[in-house]
Amino acid sequence: MDAETARPRSEYMTALGLAAGPVVALGFTRFAYALLLPSMRTELDWSYAAAGGLNTANALGYIIGAGSGAWWSRRFGAGRSFVGGMVISALALLGSGLTGDFTALSVLRFVGGLSTAVTFVVGSALVSRVHTGGRQQRSAALVGVYMAGVGIGVVLSGVVVPAALSAWGTSGWQAGWLLMGVLALLAVGPAAWAVRAVPAAPPATASRGGSRLRRMVPSFVWYVLFGAGYVSYMTFVVALLRDQGLSTWSAAAFFIVLGAASALATLLVWGRIIGRLRGGLAPALVSAVVLVGVLPVLLADGLAAAIVSAIVFGAAFMAGPTAITVLARRMLPQHTWTSGIAWLTVAFSVGQAVGPLSSGILSDSDGGIAKGLWLSVVLLALSAVVALLQRERTASAPAPATTAATARPAPADLR
Repeated sequence: MDAETARPRSEYMTALGLAAGPVVALGFTRFAYALLLPSMRTELDWSYAAAGGLNTANALGYIIGAGSGAWWSRRFGAGRSFVGGMVISALALLGSGLTGDFTALSVLRFVGGLSTAVTFVVGSALVSRVHTGGRQQRSAALVGVYMAGVGIGVVLSGVVVPAALSAWGTSGWQAGWLLMGVLALLAVGPAAWAVRAVPAAPPATASRGGSRLRRMVPSFVWYVLFGAGYVSYMTFVVALLRDQGLSTWSAAAFFIVLGAASALATLLVWGRIIGRLRGGLAPALVSAVVLVGVLPVLLADGLAAAIVSAIVFGAAFMAGPTAITVLARRMLPQHTWTSGIAWLTVAFSVGQAVGPLSSGILSDSDGGIAKGLWLSVVLLALSAVVALLQRERTASAPAPATTAATARPAPADLR
């Protein structure tokens, strides 16, 4: 096998190893909560507002983690920040299975949100550096591989959590958290291997990074609205399906289909589409498809509507972070990618903090969970309109591609 053939395969393997980060950060720590929520509400006697508040605690930690992600990367190195965040997230998952106290769970969700944000932000910047050439479509495809980790994590949690609930009943939520914590620790291995294969970041130079970020204001607003819209659905949709009469394993089938659709579409479809679309077209398209995916469970009951929703929503919801990461890679100088992605993720996190709490309050009023989920439809529609305002202004030419001899990260990157 010649070097030209081996390089793309090596890049994809590196991106796949980095995808262990989103498996833990979003697949387990954030989205699996939707599967555990019905049994936690029953056993712990929570309102929907309280349940949404617990996810808001996670999102608040995510805001702080996203805002400080670049600092952690500079202070400890990108590799160690990425892997360290995964370890802390795994410990938070394990801790969540050891207590039923609302305050303790809120703290653990907060800590888990902070650590997973650092992992996700730094990992997004790392995978953006895997391909050092100028081929935008390959770069977008590699980001897609990384984001596919979310769908893989959703599938795994869709198997593990219902199995725990079936074995231990309503108290099985604790076993679900513990099992995901163990899987998260196992995921640290491939992630630690992958960071060593990422090319070193270019040295920081004086730039107009701030002015370039200001050019992305529509993207920031889009990310707030998109984050609030999609996460409200992800938090409460399983509770809605259970209220509609679906069994634990039917809800699990929904979750598994959603995760599989996410992984496959992110890997095979969105990388190519996003690599070709310019400006805010890709984010707008993502919002529109996700909106369509929310509608089936609001307009009809039963497993068939749930599966259609899982396929459409699942196929698109993680294309949002893919689209914004690719856009940031195009519009920002390379040495500002980590900080730029971090600030964009802060905007995303603000939406994720506000969305579940607002949706939970609406769900506690007349109209129930469905009323809360209609908020997702409104927010996603607004986000699609805002995205169209984004114009793309390409960053200045990148530094020369890193050669094979210098492709290893600098020692500081792994400290």
